[in-house]
Amino acid sequence: MQVKPVKEITEFLEKIATPMGIEIVEVEWNDKAAALTVYIETETGVDLDTCEKFHNAILDPIDELDPTFDAPYTLNVSSPGLDRPFKTARDFERNLGKEVELKLYAPLKGQKFIEGFLTDFDENSVTVKTDKEEIKISRNKIAKINKAIKFD
Repeated sequence: MQVKPVKEITEFLEKIATPMGIEIVEVEWNDKAAALTVYIETETGVDLDTCEKFHNAILDPIDELDPTFDAPYTLNVSSPGLDRPFKTARDFERNLGKEVELKLYAPLKGQKFIEGFLTDFDENSVTVKTDKEEIKISRNKIAKINKAIKFD
């Protein structure tokens, strides 16, 4: 199925999201399911009401954009989820000072799993403050980095 570029869809949706205080985290097309999923975030988090509100706000405008050139598709709006890996600079910015989990390709100081607070990042490295020390880790050594998931 032919679909408009994700970048074009994202830029179109950002014009609706920004005034609503919503950030588009990612737009994903699933060809097998013929589904367009829009992942959103806000300063206070995302709940079902936020997803529904944004879904309703984009329903008519996205039909006018016609991302699938008249082919049927399913439109989904979702939070990024707790375990979504950081992919963009904005993902890292949003989580500065917050607790994160890193899974490494190979052990560093005997550990392949590190938890700590994200204190800094750039395009080549990530700095995390653990209970014991502050560690700067090359991004090419990180298999996955995401928000720390805590169950109290």
